[in-house]
This record gives sequence, C-alpha cells and structure tokens, in this order.
Amino acid sequence: MRILVTGGAGFIGSNFIRYVLSAHENWYVVNLDKLTYAGNLENLSDIAPDPRYTFVHGDIADKTLITQLLSANTFDAIANFAAESHVDRSIHDATPFIETNIQGTHVLLDAARAHGVKRFLQVSTDEVYGTLGSDEPPFTEHAPLAPNSPYAASKAAADLLARTYYHTFGLPVLITRCSNNYGPYQFPEKLIPLMITNALEGRPFPVYGDGLNIRDWIHVLDHCRALEAVLLGGVPGEVYNIGGSCELTNLEVVRSILQTLDLPESLITFVPDRPGHDRRYAIDASKIKAALGWKPQYRFQEWLPEVVRWYKEHREWWQRVKAGSYRQYYARQYEQRLNRNDFKRDVI
Repeated sequence: MRILVTGGAGFIGSNFIRYVLSAHENWYVVNLDKLTYAGNLENLSDIAPDPRYTFVHGDIADKTLITQLLSANTFDAIANFAAESHVDRSIHDATPFIETNIQGTHVLLDAARAHGVKRFLQVSTDEVYGTLGSDEPPFTEHAPLAPNSPYAASKAAADLLARTYYHTFGLPVLITRCSNNYGPYQFPEKLIPLMITNALEGRPFPVYGDGLNIRDWIHVLDHCRALEAVLLGGVPGEVYNIGGSCELTNLEVVRSILQTLDLPESLITFVPDRPGHDRRYAIDASKIKAALGWKPQYRFQEWLPEVVRWYKEHREWWQRVKAGSYRQYYARQYEQRLNRNDFKRDVI
C-alpha cells in the first residue's frame, strides 16, 4: 500500500507512520507536512533513512502543490492528520484553523476525487460532539455535532465536507473520531506532557478551573492500531469512534503524574478557566470493536509511568521544543528537500 499521510510530523501522525512502517514491510509512506509550530521532523529522525518513507514539505491548502503531488504519484490511500488542533490557540485566532482544517481538507478531497484515491481517511476528534453531562451516555457515531470551540467547529466542518464527498461523488471516505491521546512525542502544550515537563523543570502544575473536566484517554498506539483497522476494513461513508474507555478528570490525571514522580500535590496551581471549556467527553467505541475487532491494549494507569519515563529519557527533545530550537533541526537536515521544486524528485 502506498499512503499519503498529511501532518505526519505531528504527534499522532508521526506515531502512525512509525507504526505502519513497522507493521507492514510492503507499505510506503509519503509524509506531507507544513511544519508549523507543532510539526517536528525530529519525531521521525530514526526512520528518515528508510527507503519506504519520503518527506515532502508543503501545505494541504496549496492546491497547486497537492495537484502536482497526486499527478506525479499513485496513492492507494490518503490519511489526513493535518490540522491546527489546540483549542486555546483557536480561541486566540481561528483563522489558521479555518485555512488548514476546512480549506485544506477541501483541497485534499478534490484532489483525491480527481485522481481516483481508493481510501480517504479523515482523522477527526470527539470534540465535534460538544460536551456531555455527568449522567449522559458516551457519544456514539449518531450523536449530533455540537462543537463549542473554533477548533472543534473547524473539524466538524471538515467531517461534513468529507461526508458529502462520499454521498455526492462516491469518494471512499472514512471518518474516525478519537478521544484524548497520550504518548511519546506529544507537543508540550498538551495536558500530560505539559505537566510532566513542568515537573522535570521544577515548575508548578497549572490546572484550569476546578480541574473536574472529564476526558476519555487513549494511548496513541491504540489509536494508530484503530486507524490501521479502519484503513484496511472500514466501510466507506461510515464514522468510527475510537476511545479508551478511560474517563478521568484533569485533576485525576495531574495527581497520577505527581504520584508517578513522587511529588506533592502542593505543586498544583488552579488558574482561570478558558472560555467555553467543555465539561465532559466520553466515547462509545462499541462499533469499531464489533465491526473491525479492535480494542485498546494499553491501560492508562499501567502506561502513564512509561510515558513519564519517555519524557525523562528524552529531555533534550522536549527542551528543544519548549525553547523553539527544534525548528532549526529540519532547516539543517532538510534544507534542500524543503525546496518545493525538488519535491517530485524526492517522492518519485
């Protein structure tokens, strides 16, 4: 299988690329990434020499680039991870979210349709469903979309666009909506890596509001396995929820990190809540379990210490990310390949 992975230098995308290349000897991956602040080629430095892997620098909203890329290569599938994804940033300025998450997805869908791509995987989020009350059942695939942040609204719009390309044009679209991921290579602005790295730097643990917002947590490798299952066996036009069946308050997550590091709870600092902060997410993943035989393998309480250990052992990685110097890495390592005029030679 030959796959175009967009946004493959980010947290989930890089883990997915590493996973599928390890699991499938005859899979080939082209990684297209704009390399915004969250894109980090160090995430894939270990597999960069693999002849089954190629990196292309570019923006999914660049119609000319996408058309040329798909004209020059035959892809069996596109897996669209590319997205602006941080809620706080979307509240500050929604423009990049509209440009990448909606316009970029539209460009990809048009190109996939024009070039006969056999599978289009739209990687989405449970945030499109909005918030749940404490006694409400978890979201199923039939739950109405009710996004409460500019980020979530942009992802919901992208999902709906993808859905229309299946129903109107017959493009074999698959949509997945996953709960909160944790694992290695996660950008340190997210809850778990932020708390771990703050602890390792001797900083306080900032917690929004009362800390009782609930999220459903899943290890990134369980997410990658689910995406693989959907790519191979999912029914076009369908939505598949992916969740870890692990609902925890933010405060419980933070306390688990403190316990793992043997640190006192006095490090917790409550800060003003962000606007429109959804109270609870929970995913019903029974559909993907029954239809595709997938189930999560990584238990949060067992694997959180492994994630903490990873950040301890990769201090230089996250320190470069926090300092911003990681962006110099790809400038040094890929100076020639970042030239758009070279992308055909790189891919072919």
